[in-house]
Amino acid sequence: MSLSAPSSPAPSNSAAPAARVFGGAIGRRLFLRNAATAVAGAFALPAAFPAIIPARVLGAEAPSNLLQIGQIGCGRIARDHDLGETLGLTKLARVVAVCDLDRNRLADGKRLVEGRYKKLKVAGVNVATFGDYRAMLRDAKLDAVMISTPDHWHAEPAIVAALAGKHVYLQKPTSLTVVEGRQLVTAVKRGGVVLQIGTQQRSMAQFRVAAEFVRNGRIGALKTVRIGLPGDPAHKDPQPKPTESPAALNYDAWLGSTPVIPYIEEKVHPQRGYGRPGWLRVEQFGAGMITGWGQHHFDSAAWGMDTELTGPVWVEVDQVNFPDHGIWDVHGNFHAQAGYANGVVMHTSHAYKNGIRYEGENGKWIFVSRGGYTASASDPVTGEMKNQSGLQASDPALLRPLGKDEKVRLKKSSNHHRDWLESIRKREKPLCPAEEGQRSCTICLITHIAMKLRRRLEWDPATERFKNDSEANALLRREQRKPYGTDAAIAA
Repeated sequence: MSLSAPSSPAPSNSAAPAARVFGGAIGRRLFLRNAATAVAGAFALPAAFPAIIPARVLGAEAPSNLLQIGQIGCGRIARDHDLGETLGLTKLARVVAVCDLDRNRLADGKRLVEGRYKKLKVAGVNVATFGDYRAMLRDAKLDAVMISTPDHWHAEPAIVAALAGKHVYLQKPTSLTVVEGRQLVTAVKRGGVVLQIGTQQRSMAQFRVAAEFVRNGRIGALKTVRIGLPGDPAHKDPQPKPTESPAALNYDAWLGSTPVIPYIEEKVHPQRGYGRPGWLRVEQFGAGMITGWGQHHFDSAAWGMDTELTGPVWVEVDQVNFPDHGIWDVHGNFHAQAGYANGVVMHTSHAYKNGIRYEGENGKWIFVSRGGYTASASDPVTGEMKNQSGLQASDPALLRPLGKDEKVRLKKSSNHHRDWLESIRKREKPLCPAEEGQRSCTICLITHIAMKLRRRLEWDPATERFKNDSEANALLRREQRKPYGTDAAIAA
């Protein structure tokens, strides 16, 4: 994982190499734009993205024509997915810096990037390393960052990056609370940057096609949506003993805005290898599968439901299990329901196949899933998922290609990171922008609140508040340990 101690220690590379690595016309233009903005005392709107020098002037792969990218977090999802997908996009970008709070992972990240570029015959890449993401963001020549950190460290660095004028690719969930997420959306607008949420299912053809089928009326009026989402098991060891935190890890900064607790490796990440980290199953740092995979499926379902910019009007959890032992305390098996103003009811349960089933009139349905796709080698994928088809229907005829009279067409993308980079260049809205990420993440978070309160909650998607429920509304934010947190980031 990565990030920063607010004291902003110096980068581990010398200043000169870092400056050479971050060279590029795009970065200089960003610096001039941000300087001008500061003088004017105003923030650029999203349409005011930096101009891009045409490829015909410098050549498509001229160093000054490539977006300069920094990687914040060098763990499992960064290595297997974010860097894994972006490093091959050599005609669009260069990853020129990495940041992590674990020095061992930081060194591995540098080796990974430089080694991959060597195999791709990309010469002259000297990757700068940082133990503090704020130090990385202070370099005006850096155009954008990818944030692949634990969930409790998503919103804060994304806000700081956006306000610094850096474009952002942010792993889901968008935030740990509804309030944090709204703060991020505001920062993205103020910074005038392109932010792509890492809900890469939208860049999988079957999810787009399924949404298009539903929105074009293939199954008649949509009535019900069923989402299959697993829970997490409890830890087998009743209580592993705390130990001293590793010397290579800045543990206080890793905890960030959350409370200080004794170090237990199974609550953080493996010190050897890049297997699935324990923090995914600790509520202090996330909410479990409801946000882990939930935002993927809720985002894709909203695409098909045409509710990307709103949310449910009520949510209820009628079954949920939480562990009664061990150090992992996120939810296990559950069944949740959410109702929308248009009458559609969405059910989410461990008992359904992992994926999304749209149900319409006269028994018609369309089911979509990832099939055998995984973002990381340690994803908890069952044999059933590996074997199931990505797109199924009650009648195969429902899956015929769209006709000319079916007008709803959604944005196509085959590579989520490429869509982000091209959106920066074209000054376009990316496939999964900040506002839509906030909406899909909010469904996860208010469902989690319903898990805790065990009662039906009435939700107002316009105000992002529960109706007449102060207890539930108190859970829309968390206390933040200073000097970390989104509140401190905005006030800085």
